[in-house]
Amino acid sequence: MSQQPILVFDSGIGGLTVLREARVLMPERRFIYVADDAGFPYGNWGEAELTQRILSLFAELIARFRPALCVIACNTAATLVLEPLRSAFADTPFVGTVPAIKPAAERTRSGLVSVLATPGTVRRAYTRDLIESFASRCHVRLVGSENLAGMAERYIRGEKISRDAIQAEIMPCFVEKLGRKTDIVVLACTHYPFLANLFRSLAPWPVDWLDPAEAIARRALSLVTTGPLVSHAPDLAIFTSNDPDFAIKRLMSGFGLTPEQMRH
Repeated sequence: MSQQPILVFDSGIGGLTVLREARVLMPERRFIYVADDAGFPYGNWGEAELTQRILSLFAELIARFRPALCVIACNTAATLVLEPLRSAFADTPFVGTVPAIKPAAERTRSGLVSVLATPGTVRRAYTRDLIESFASRCHVRLVGSENLAGMAERYIRGEKISRDAIQAEIMPCFVEKLGRKTDIVVLACTHYPFLANLFRSLAPWPVDWLDPAEAIARRALSLVTTGPLVSHAPDLAIFTSNDPDFAIKRLMSGFGLTPEQMRH
């Protein structure tokens, strides 16, 4: 198992935030990064169609790479297909990325927490179950943004993004109630940490922007064997479109990832 790669999966390039943390904790491992850019964005997909798409992709990915572990670095996907994936591929461990509602409820002082997510994550029963289980004593506002994931993708490519447009997306997160204010915003999409510095500069007051990437990486570390690897095969970046643009190829190179085509 120590010779098998770790597969990190996202709808786009947001999962690089998780990959970055995983590499810090597991520098000896080989990683395969898979971006389902042909299906991006996931937030507006129907549940049945998205489930079938991801299960089909993983049938191919697991057969090809035999990963030691798969990290679903996408809240929208994980809240929907984590259990179907575990059932379909029982021999492969999966680590999901789900909204960090429990740690937010433990840390908040005001009791006002917002969850900034895609519309798909906001709609999931899984998300509401997390609130009921771990944050029933808090006032949790779910904010579903249709635009932020795409804005983050463009921002990472080096395109200019309107500060006013970003501010309009995050402002519903900020609640004042009976003299208290929101003090934690859960970043429930792995794309959003790329915009965190902009969020901080545009926020009407300071809050803790809760990024779960490090916790996900720690969980992955706990499930794999560590130690020196014999293989010197490169870390790969795979895009389901098989046609990432130059800016994305440059970004992947900066992350030390070698582009490779998806096989069909």
